[in-house]
Amino acid sequence: MTPRPAGLRERKKQATREALREAALRLALEHGPDNVRVEDIADAAGVSPRTYNNYFSSREQAIVAAVTTDREERVAAAVAAQPTEVGLAEAVVEAVVAQYDDPGEHRRDALLLINTHPALRATFLGDTAAISKPLTAAIAERLDAPGEFTAPVLAAAVAAAIHVALEQWLQPTTSASAGFVVVTASLPDLLRAALAPLVPALDAADAR
Repeated sequence: MTPRPAGLRERKKQATREALREAALRLALEHGPDNVRVEDIADAAGVSPRTYNNYFSSREQAIVAAVTTDREERVAAAVAAQPTEVGLAEAVVEAVVAQYDDPGEHRRDALLLINTHPALRATFLGDTAAISKPLTAAIAERLDAPGEFTAPVLAAAVAAAIHVALEQWLQPTTSASAGFVVVTASLPDLLRAALAPLVPALDAADAR
């Protein structure tokens, strides 16, 4: 009997988080991010501003979460799901490329909004660090090396590589059309190039 209430509470929290991030994104697309207040987001989601602050520390974080939510866990789950005959380097690279390549058709406008607004773009890029914790657990499990430095160091390096690739992918212009972004290359290609220097370290950890 005890697990059931905990599960219900967790589902309610998840539903509230989802309602907040979807309301934040909808309002930002309709009115522009600078015209959206935390109070507006909370009201649209049917909660108080105080409740909002239990989930997100800023409007930017809530807007970006509508695109990036659960992505880090999906990357880690994809790595963990690979059979043992697939090398760690291949498992990590393919998982990252698959989850970061395309946010989905319904999120294209959101991604454009995020990358054309400096504060949202900074939050979006900063979110790459969040992959470290779940990826550390997935790598440690594959290497059967809990408590060692190898998994957290490799996971942190992967997060840094993703950050570099995303930063290169969409660059702010310095021309009269400032505020727009220029796609510099294919995101999968950039991710693979940024992760390539880590492949020997991932292979070496796998071979121990």
